Amino acid sequence: MHLYEKIKYNDQGLVPAIIQDFSDGKVLMMAWMNEASVKMSLETGFTHFWSRSRKVFWKKGETSGHTQQIKSLSLDCDGDTLLIQVEQKGAACHEGFRSCFFRTTDGTKPELTIQNERLADPEDIYRRRA
Repeated sequence: MHLYEKIKYNDQGLVPAIIQDFSDGKVLMMAWMNEASVKMSLETGFTHFWSRSRKVFWKKGETSGHTQQIKSLSLDCDGDTLLIQVEQKGAACHEGFRSCFFRTTDGTKPELTIQNERLADPEDIYRRRA
């Protein structure tokens, strides 16, 4: 069985990828991958994604230095979602948090609270873009 033959991409040629910390199971982020980003991720051992808003292929950490080394990649039973376990260096979130899922509600009220400490200032992380 070959991974590339089993992935079911959506109409835009994308598949959602859930990124999880290998050491503790924390969900860090969700991003979109196209065929090229899946292949590049497996070739390099580091996550690569497709930005729907910027319409560009990108390597996680290429600007920030906050990389994700792949420890395992799984395909769900329907073939339409990837689960990638990584060793995260630095913040996974572009807002400087370890996880993109840092805003939480108790499940009974709509008010959100920030549950994690910010690891880095986003302006410092992405200053190199300018």
